[in-house]
Amino acid sequence: MDVMGDKATLFESGRFVQTYDAEPARDELADMGEAGEETRLALAAQSGDAEAASVLGAMLLRRGDLDGAEPHLRAATAAGDRAAANNLGVLLHQRGYPEEAAGWWRIAAVAGSAAAAHALGRHHRERGDEPAAEYWLRQSAEQGHVLGAYALADLLEHRGDVGAEHWMRAAAERGHREAAYRLARALDRAAGHGDETGGDSGAAEAEQWYRQAAARGHRRAALQLGAILEKRGELKEAGRWYLTSAKDGEPRAACALGFLLRDAGDSESAAVWWLRAAQDGDGNAANALGALHAERGEPQTAERWYRAALAAGDDNGAYNLGLLCAEQGRTAQAEQWYRRAAYAGHREAANALAILLLQNGDTSGAEPWFSKAAEAGSVDAAFNLGILYAGRGEDEMALRWYERAAAAGHAEAALQVGIARLREGDEQEAERHLRCAAGGGSAEGAYRLAALLDARRPPEPAHELGEIVQEKTECEEWYERAASQGHRRAQVRVGMLAAARGDVVEAARWYRAAAEAGSRNGAFNLGLLLAREGSEPEAAVWWARAADAGHGRAALRLALVYARRGELAEGQRWADRAVALGPAEVSERAGRLRDALREELSA
Repeated sequence: MDVMGDKATLFESGRFVQTYDAEPARDELADMGEAGEETRLALAAQSGDAEAASVLGAMLLRRGDLDGAEPHLRAATAAGDRAAANNLGVLLHQRGYPEEAAGWWRIAAVAGSAAAAHALGRHHRERGDEPAAEYWLRQSAEQGHVLGAYALADLLEHRGDVGAEHWMRAAAERGHREAAYRLARALDRAAGHGDETGGDSGAAEAEQWYRQAAARGHRRAALQLGAILEKRGELKEAGRWYLTSAKDGEPRAACALGFLLRDAGDSESAAVWWLRAAQDGDGNAANALGALHAERGEPQTAERWYRAALAAGDDNGAYNLGLLCAEQGRTAQAEQWYRRAAYAGHREAANALAILLLQNGDTSGAEPWFSKAAEAGSVDAAFNLGILYAGRGEDEMALRWYERAAAAGHAEAALQVGIARLREGDEQEAERHLRCAAGGGSAEGAYRLAALLDARRPPEPAHELGEIVQEKTECEEWYERAASQGHRRAQVRVGMLAAARGDVVEAARWYRAAAEAGSRNGAFNLGLLLAREGSEPEAAVWWARAADAGHGRAALRLALVYARRGELAEGQRWADRAVALGPAEVSERAGRLRDALREELSA
C-alpha cells in the first residue's frame, strides 16, 4: 500500500510512534521537558500571570541568566509576589547593588518571606548593624527557616549570648550540617570542662551530632568522630571516618589515618597518607614522614621532612632536627635546633638542650632550661632537676622535684622519693612510692619494695633441698619481677628463696643468671649449691670467679678445697687472699688456715 505524503513530515506530525532506538537520551528528554516548561511559563508570563513570571525568573536566575531573569522578576514583584521580590534582591546582590537588593528583601520580608528576612539579616550583619541583623534573623528563624536559625545562632554565639545553643540546635535538628558540627563542638567543650551540661551524657550527645554532620559530608565532623572512636578503641570505624574526611581534603584526617595504619603494621600505606597530608601543609604528618625515613636510615630525606614540618609552623620539626643532628654527632647544630624549639616553648626541646649543655659541662647554663621545661610540664626535666640538686648535695630541693615528677608517674623519681622516705623512717610513704616505681617498670624499685616487704614477714620453716613448695609470697613476686628485668641482687635473692623452699633447679637458674651477669654473690651461692650436689670442681670455678671479684668467703672456700686436695701452696695463696678480703670472721678463719698450711709446707 502506497503512503501519501513525505515520510519526514508524517514523523513530525506525531502520527507515527517512534521505535526505542530512535528515542532521545534521558538527559535530552529532561532538557526538552525543561525547555517546554520554560516556553509554557514564558507564554503565561506574557499573558500577565505573575506566578509564572516569578517561577520563570527563578529558573533563569538559577541558570545564571541574570539579564533574562530580571524583567520577569520585576514584573512579578510589581504584582506583589514576595518570592519574586526575594529573588530580585538576590539578583541585584549578585550584580553588585547590595543596597537596592536590601530594599527588595525588606519588602519580601515584611510580606512574610523567611528567606528574604534571612538575606536581610545577613546584609545588616555584614555592615555591622547587629541589632537590625538580629531582628531580621530572628524573624526568619522563628518562621522555621534553617539558614535563618543558623545565622541567628552564629550571631548570638559571637556575642556570647546564652540563646545561641537553642537556635544552633534548631538548625541542626532541621539538617544543617555546620550547625550540627558546631553544636557538637560546644557540647564537647562543656563535657571537657566539667560543666553542668558536660559529663558522659554531654559527650555522648556531642558524638551523635558529630555523626549526623559527618553523615552529611562535614569533613571536620568526620575527623572529630574518628578521634572519638579511636580513643574508645573502635579502630576500624575510626579508620572509616578518617578515610571519609581525608578523601574530602582534610589533612589532619589523612595524618591520623596514617598513624592508624602505622600502628596496624602498614607503614607503606601510612606513608602515602602522611605524604598527602604533608603536601597540604600538615606539620605533624611531615614530622611523621621524617621519623619514618630516619628509622629507615635515610637521614637526608628525614631532615627534608623535618624542615617542611618547621616551615608549616610545627615546632616539633626543630626538635626532631635537633635529635637527628645529635644522633649524627653534630652537636653544635643539635644545640641550635634545640634552642630554636625551646625558645618557641617546646618543653622537651628545653630538656634536651639542658642535657646537652650538662654533657658539655655547662651546669649553670643547663639549670635554667631544666627549670623552664619542668615548669612547662616536662616530667623528665623535673626528674633531671632532682638529679642536678642531689649532685650538689641540696637534698631538700632534689626531693621537691623528685616528688613533682613522681606525682606525674615518673618511675625513677618515685624510686628516689621512696628511698628518701625509707631514710626518714616513714615506711608507709616509702612503700607507696616504691609500689609506684615498681609498677612503672623500675627494677630497683621492685627490688627495694620486695626487700621492704621481706623484712616484715615472719621467718618460714626450713625445707629440705629437693622438697618443692609452690606457695610464693608477695615479696618473692616482686623479687622475681626485678630479677626478670636483670637486677642481679634480686636474682640472687630469688635464688636464695627458691633454695629455702627446696627448689634446687630454680635456685641454680637464678644464681647462674646473676653470676653470668657479674654478681660475685651469685657466683658464690652457685658454687655452694653445686658443691652440695657433689659438683665441687665446677663449684671451684664459680668460687674463683667470685673471689677474683672480691668475695672473701669464696676465697676461703677455695683455700679449703685446695688444702683437702693436698695443693698446699695454692691453698695458702687463696687463704692469703681471703685474709685480705674479709670480713673479720673470714679473715680470722683464713689466717688460721694459712698458718697451718705454712707450717705443713715448712715441715
